[in-house]
Amino acid sequence: MSAVSEIFQRLIQPDTQADRVVPPSGFTAQLTLFAAGAMAFLAVFALALSLAAGRLAEQWGEELARTATIRIAAPADQQQAQTEAALRILETTRGVAQARPLSDEEQAALLAPWFGGGLELDALPVPQLIEVLETAEGMDAAGLRLRLAAEVPGAVLDDHSRWREPLVKAASRLRTLGWLSILLIGAVTAAMVTLAANAALAANAQVIAVLRLVGATDDYIAQAFIRRFTLRALIGAAAGMVIGMIAVLLMPSGGDETASFLTGLGFKGAHWFLPLFIPPLAAAVAFGATRMAARRTLEGLS
Repeated sequence: MSAVSEIFQRLIQPDTQADRVVPPSGFTAQLTLFAAGAMAFLAVFALALSLAAGRLAEQWGEELARTATIRIAAPADQQQAQTEAALRILETTRGVAQARPLSDEEQAALLAPWFGGGLELDALPVPQLIEVLETAEGMDAAGLRLRLAAEVPGAVLDDHSRWREPLVKAASRLRTLGWLSILLIGAVTAAMVTLAANAALAANAQVIAVLRLVGATDDYIAQAFIRRFTLRALIGAAAGMVIGMIAVLLMPSGGDETASFLTGLGFKGAHWFLPLFIPPLAAAVAFGATRMAARRTLEGLS
């Protein structure tokens, strides 16, 4: 909190004489504004990516964790009997909330991406699928497999664990990469601001020498650079944030019914307020970077 208070105090208490030490325009001003704006723009997308990946991991985990599928691969004259036997077993299985066999139309829709529309299931040895919805407490998959193996020889239980774990792990790692990208963006911002501050300090070496001769302290000189570059970073980051949020807002949305990652890349609800923290954070990074650069350079000019 003390660092934040110091930054705020330096910003709201301008010193016209000290501000004259730093050139108001030129290469350093353009570099700081552009770097802060570009990094803020990228940070908005990195934040959106991380949040979307987190939502996707939760969605996939919840949906796949509570569903299972039983595949009845039996001769045509036994398929109906084995399907009914499997349904009777499911009715007495603890943790099963609902179980129903998929209709021919539903199974044809599942195969449509590979075989096209209008598929006649009678032309293929398609097994009967049973959709199983679990309760919140879940079911004993191992015990259910043993019962099915004993009473329904053509039944195979798929609890989606082999699909769920890689998907959830991939989405979780993508979320981690999003946050890591934000940290790298902050580091690049600090490096660019440091470069601009060093360039400005080097360009004003003679002015700094004159100020020292008339009694100006290094803290007074450093404050001028710190305030100017912090404000530039704040303004540039604010502009980049606004452009980034507009770009995210204009991205197509697939609605809640789709699991598409790209159409879900955006902010939901209160998450729209999170990008507002990017400009203050950019200003804080610029404050720290400029402060270190100014003190190091001023010590070298002594």
